[in-house]
Amino acid sequence: MGGSSTIVDSINFVDTASSQRIEPGSVNLPPAPWPAHFKTEPTSDQVAKIAANVVDTVNNHFDKVPDLFLDSQAGFWRDHLALTWDLRTLKGKDKIRNFLQAEAQVKKVPLQIQIDESQAFRKPQVGGFAPVNGLKGIQFFITFTSQNGKGRGVVRLVQEHKTEEWKIWTFFLTLDEYRGHPEPKGPNRPKGVEHGGQPGRMNWAQKRQEEINFTKNEPDVLILGCGQGGLTAAARLKMLGVSSLIIDRNPRIGDNWRNRYHQLVLHDPVWYDHLPYLPFPDHWPIFTPKDKLADWFDSYAKALDLNVWLRSTIVSSEYDNSRKAWKVVIRRSFVKSSRPSSSSNPPTAGAPAAQVEEEIEHMELTVYPKHIIQCTGGSGKPNMPTSIPGITGGVFKGDRLCHSSQFTTATPLAKRGSKKAIVVGACNSSHDICQDFYERGYDVTMVQRSSTFVVSSSAALKYLIGPLYSEGGPAVEDADLFLWSHPSEVLKTLQQDLTKLTIEHDAELLAGLDRAGFKLDKGVDGAGLFAKYLQRQGGYYIDVGTSKLIVEGKIAVKSGVGIAAVVEKGLQMEDGEVLEADEIVFATGYSNMRSTAREVFGNEQVGDKVGDVWGWNEEGEMRGIWTRSGHEAFWFHGGNLALARYYSRVVALQIKASLDGFL
Repeated sequence: MGGSSTIVDSINFVDTASSQRIEPGSVNLPPAPWPAHFKTEPTSDQVAKIAANVVDTVNNHFDKVPDLFLDSQAGFWRDHLALTWDLRTLKGKDKIRNFLQAEAQVKKVPLQIQIDESQAFRKPQVGGFAPVNGLKGIQFFITFTSQNGKGRGVVRLVQEHKTEEWKIWTFFLTLDEYRGHPEPKGPNRPKGVEHGGQPGRMNWAQKRQEEINFTKNEPDVLILGCGQGGLTAAARLKMLGVSSLIIDRNPRIGDNWRNRYHQLVLHDPVWYDHLPYLPFPDHWPIFTPKDKLADWFDSYAKALDLNVWLRSTIVSSEYDNSRKAWKVVIRRSFVKSSRPSSSSNPPTAGAPAAQVEEEIEHMELTVYPKHIIQCTGGSGKPNMPTSIPGITGGVFKGDRLCHSSQFTTATPLAKRGSKKAIVVGACNSSHDICQDFYERGYDVTMVQRSSTFVVSSSAALKYLIGPLYSEGGPAVEDADLFLWSHPSEVLKTLQQDLTKLTIEHDAELLAGLDRAGFKLDKGVDGAGLFAKYLQRQGGYYIDVGTSKLIVEGKIAVKSGVGIAAVVEKGLQMEDGEVLEADEIVFATGYSNMRSTAREVFGNEQVGDKVGDVWGWNEEGEMRGIWTRSGHEAFWFHGGNLALARYYSRVVALQIKASLDGFL
């Protein structure tokens, strides 16, 4: 580590307003300070007694619960639908006391908790909290019952330095099961058949067709988008007995991934990406190719009997406040007939499939859902920097100028360097597209507009994801519970430590990027990847090979210089240099999810009423997504597969509560 530390000291990490950028209007919460180390490690008997005292106080002396929290610094109570129908994080004794006394729904049904000793990972034990300074404390999993239902949680305690009392640092509860409504799985699974003589009854296939078409009833929830957000939301709602209909403009389930650029493979590992109720098989590759994921989505929807209308778009929508329901007109399209295109040649080995000419039939149908969930991705419309002079109007005379969302792959060249490509942007998509151009023979230049946090895939696996999500690691639901039990300020502190470790691990790679002129940063407040994602939803690259190409000079970098204009032969930079190109791709990200809501549902109807989406609020919970959006009965759900997995239940439970009149 000594050698890598010396290398790290030589790297120029940018620390500017740009490197600290977060979602506009969101709150940049400071990292929480690490508590003091305990003086003497408690024995297993002492740990059990300390945990039992917490349980006894919560169950029998609820008014004394705030006194269990730290005095020397702020403790945290994080609550995901356990005691209210909201997502809350309370910091400090006063706010915790006010929440428990004035807001928590505990008068009719008191909160009751129990230590979860069902597995070694969950039992009360001394555990490590801080990866760098070695801070340890007591942690244990709990189960609970409340007025809202049943759930689980995690408690962490540390020792007060002066009094040597063990006090709560973080306390987390999240609702798993809606009141009196266990999910129909395991011992509660449906029978699937009704024995006996029943003339004229429908079989399973007929019933499914009736369900999909909603011939006898209206869907409780309309879901827009059939990616991981839409599928996980529909799956969770189904388990709660809430009917839903997913609509998607694409011809096939999974096309939102299938139609993306040729080389795309998930940067997160399989253990982190499982979908609820149907995890990936044991033989699944660690990193999932986009087309394989798309096919899995299709299988997932069929296996879970989810109701999906493809080739379908919203024509109009309005919310009737008196009926507490939406009126949505949907244009649903079907393939009436298809035949091979007259211009298609017979397919050959390795060639794309022959083109098909389809005759499409359209119909307009009206549905009256009580709720709508927008699941069109974690972002909104593509950000194309149209303010750059010459970007529109056909000024550029090369072969292609597009946003990365429109890029599929480059055309292979017979001679390397016979064409040039420019990719504007320096995060995940840009790197993948640059690598695609390079592999197909282009001279490639990446235009880096602002600094980037870079972490190698191996470092991310070892430090950021692997401790919880790995082969032989905790069950994915336990890992999720453990991860989200960290209040955002504590999570940020944890990520600061982990970022130091990833930078040490990647020291030689990062030093090489620095020498190549690639601008690096450490993320918001030095908290690396997770802070960049949760607070900005961009500004990072998980390296799967492109960084080495940059270090070796095989991909050029133009950094720290703005674009003056798009010109006939490429890009005119603000320093006067003209970067020539045959193709230009703008990997410049996406706007807020709110922009899609405006486009689909209109400004007056929805867009002006919902708040901005993403980034933290003043308590450290996410803004606008997975909670009430600002418009009644309208929800946002999205994010990567891991976020979709955990928060789909959070959204579904709130909708169920609303349908039952509790929210």
